[in-house]
Amino acid sequence: MEQQTVRTVPAGSERALSTAYDTALLDLDGVVYAGGAAITYAVESLLTAREGGMQLAYVTNNALRPPQVVAEHITELGVPTEASEVINSAQAVARLISEQHPAGAKVLVIGGEGLRIALRERGLVPVESAEDDPAAVVQGYGGPELQWGRFAEACYAIARGVPWYASNTDLTIPSGRGIAPGNGAAVEVVRIATGAEPQVAGKPLPPMHRETILRTGAEHPLVVGDRLDTDIEGAYNGQVDSLLVLTGVTDGAQLLAAPPQHRPTYVDADLRGMLTGQPEVVAEGEGFRCGGWTARAGEILELDGEGEPLDGLRALCAAAWTQAGDGVCELDSGKALARLGL
Repeated sequence: MEQQTVRTVPAGSERALSTAYDTALLDLDGVVYAGGAAITYAVESLLTAREGGMQLAYVTNNALRPPQVVAEHITELGVPTEASEVINSAQAVARLISEQHPAGAKVLVIGGEGLRIALRERGLVPVESAEDDPAAVVQGYGGPELQWGRFAEACYAIARGVPWYASNTDLTIPSGRGIAPGNGAAVEVVRIATGAEPQVAGKPLPPMHRETILRTGAEHPLVVGDRLDTDIEGAYNGQVDSLLVLTGVTDGAQLLAAPPQHRPTYVDADLRGMLTGQPEVVAEGEGFRCGGWTARAGEILELDGEGEPLDGLRALCAAAWTQAGDGVCELDSGKALARLGL
């Protein structure tokens, strides 16, 4: 992969992003819905973007729910969706395994039905026991009902030298009651017990991005997400542009302290940002201006002006990222963010 340019300023766009890019590669939880319910403005924004010619694809690290189930959920929210428009980490890891093992190879599954469907799609045979002579072990999110003994089954096979794969390594997953352990936490159980390292397919790693491009045919995609360490880093690794929406886990302080691989191309409040252009951030004296705001990196991050809070955040990003270069901004941003209510 060629060397990435270090981003120090959020990009501007005179055109609406939905017309500047042919495909939106959308994360789900924190972007389209939260706790199963549609996020405000999400449905209207997605319908408008698609009516304008933009292709929509939903890209998730959750390997538990099959694409058909996810598509039905999105359809119920108000955006008619086909299973082919959903790409998950189960599909990405199944392709990775199929490229290293022949059709008909047995794969020990530690996870849910989404993994089994994806493996069968690639001509692989899911099995349940280390005694079934598997050629590979694959681990994906299995939900709260996944039994502890399944981890032991994986360990038995891995100890015999069977190669190990993981759909993703997200340590946490949101639930209706709060933050719960994700597949990454389960992977750590097996890693500690075996000392082995899995091959991982999901965001932010290249196999997941490659899977989305192969399935969508996107030529000029825009990754849309709420997480810096999966969505935005995945776009960085795939060398495509990204839009961070502030409807999920990332807050202003985390964004200002983002290292280069976590800096999005664009920043907006929610999915309405797909339907508009993006304001330009320009250098002005010793600082940066966006809209009615000017930001500067001195002993702390300073902000002057008034107007749209997001413009202030974009200007602060430019000041923070420029000060940090290819590192992390360590200047205090609390007072500046407080002015923006972020």
